[in-house]
Amino acid sequence: MPYVTQEQIERAKQMDLLTYLQYYEPHELVRFSGNVYTTRTHDSLKISNGKWNWWSRGIGGRSALDYLIKVRGMTLPEAVLQIDGQAALAPPVSLKKTETEGPRKLLLPEKYENNDRVVNYLLERGIQITLIDYCLDTRRLYESRPYHNAVFIGFDKNGTPKYATLRGTTKRRYIGEANGSDKHFSFSIPSLQKSSKLHLFESAIDLLSYGTLELLSCRDWRGDNCLSLAGIYKPKKNIEESTPPAALMQYLKDFPHISEIVLHLDNDTPGRLAARTIMTLLSPSYAVSNEPPKRGKDMNNYLKIVLGIKLQKEPDHCSH
Repeated sequence: MPYVTQEQIERAKQMDLLTYLQYYEPHELVRFSGNVYTTRTHDSLKISNGKWNWWSRGIGGRSALDYLIKVRGMTLPEAVLQIDGQAALAPPVSLKKTETEGPRKLLLPEKYENNDRVVNYLLERGIQITLIDYCLDTRRLYESRPYHNAVFIGFDKNGTPKYATLRGTTKRRYIGEANGSDKHFSFSIPSLQKSSKLHLFESAIDLLSYGTLELLSCRDWRGDNCLSLAGIYKPKKNIEESTPPAALMQYLKDFPHISEIVLHLDNDTPGRLAARTIMTLLSPSYAVSNEPPKRGKDMNNYLKIVLGIKLQKEPDHCSH
């Protein structure tokens, strides 16, 4: 087996798939729409916003290295040498500006004929059927074909889908985003009546867990606005150099009547750091309070403890 250095591996990881195909295999690249591409060999493989997803196989990644290994079946050394050799012959010019031009187009997975597996999955996690039905009825949630992922949709203020996060419902918990997702518009549930309070969570399932706890406590689970972040918020080492989560800032921009923010982030090191950073960065005009789960790692863990559902070790996540 050929030998490659760590430096070669790191260099190969830097090349995204679109750049690789544009420069070295242009015959394989097919424009799907706007800034979304597919490949001539696999038309269900979509490339957009620096990431790729092979929908028919349920795999994806960011780099050309991921593609050569997962799709082409190359070994790591073979893939590294392939990229390294091509780049040595013709170094690519940066295409980042070209890739980011124009509006993003959200590519949602195909819907399955029913939502049974997603409903059962959420019920097993303690989420009340009232909340599940609301999400299904308002098109915030559906079950995808062919992998039966739970698809949580985020809308802009005009009700247009802009973001989708996918959660696997099988034993191996896949976590990913739909191509074209805009992190400014994450999964949220507005208050039934106009409320100045916003509750913030790391995930859609944590948000629904909080709503379930409110419902079980005989409180109005839609009394306030609720927003989930598009993944774990990772501030810079120097907190003052960080910027608040894009989804939070967009929500505050779209709903300027919000004046109070309650943080329900995870009970772990990243969650505590994220909460501290947000509280530091937000304008003093907002009243920000920190209310992590009373027990357990996150809001869903806490809900399970309250309901007496046995906590199981989370399976490995397949994140693309």
